[in-house]
Amino acid sequence: MRPMTQSIKEIKARLLDPQFHDPAYVSLLREDTRSGVKKLVEQYEKQQQKQQLLKDKYMEMSLFEQAAYAKGVRFIAGLDEVGRGPLAGPVVAAAVILPKDCQILGLNDSKQLSQKKRDDLFVEIHNHAIAIGMGVVTHEEIDQINIYQASRLAMKLALEDLAITPEYLLVDAMTIDTSIQQQSLIKGDARSISIAAASIIAKVYRDNLMADFHQTYPYYGFDKNAGYGTKDHLDGMRSHGICPIHRKTFAPVKQYL
Repeated sequence: MRPMTQSIKEIKARLLDPQFHDPAYVSLLREDTRSGVKKLVEQYEKQQQKQQLLKDKYMEMSLFEQAAYAKGVRFIAGLDEVGRGPLAGPVVAAAVILPKDCQILGLNDSKQLSQKKRDDLFVEIHNHAIAIGMGVVTHEEIDQINIYQASRLAMKLALEDLAITPEYLLVDAMTIDTSIQQQSLIKGDARSISIAAASIIAKVYRDNLMADFHQTYPYYGFDKNAGYGTKDHLDGMRSHGICPIHRKTFAPVKQYL
């Protein structure tokens, strides 16, 4: 059926079909004089451009993985941690092994994504990943060994939690204690799909954990600030003092001891 004989509703349904790919059909639509069709074509082409940009970004962020695959590596784990800066709660790390032929468009540094996008990608990563490992280091341990060492420990725990032992590691901005060959990447969560995936998994996991803590310690806004030193958090400490999950070696928590 030629598009000129179709209703705008029918054309819209076809263009919105995720499986749709018919350049000849789109070319015919461009000749349609109906304003509604012109608007649909414009929206479709903008969406296609956006998808192409996401694909280009994904390819760019796959370069470190592709270089490792070219050397015969089969399983690559990306590692990242979240929660260095907060005044309360644990530091959490994730290790993620993605399939070689995987394509999860939109992967990026978790801090650059909206909560909805992170949540959507969290599910998609879980659906596609070969293996995911988690590492959690508590506020007590952070106070004992300092936040840098706690971050390294969380990454090591996440690595050990993987069901499959990787042959190569891509690690965000640090090295960890392991005999597995590794590459440290500054701002790796914006440069590698594997590290970006780990960043998203760790961020969503920790945010949910802090939202749970909010139910027990409701005065600090943990469900909104994840333990970072926002105004509502600082106001809560001034009014109610500190709670059991605060990091006692961190300023300004120290002043309330």
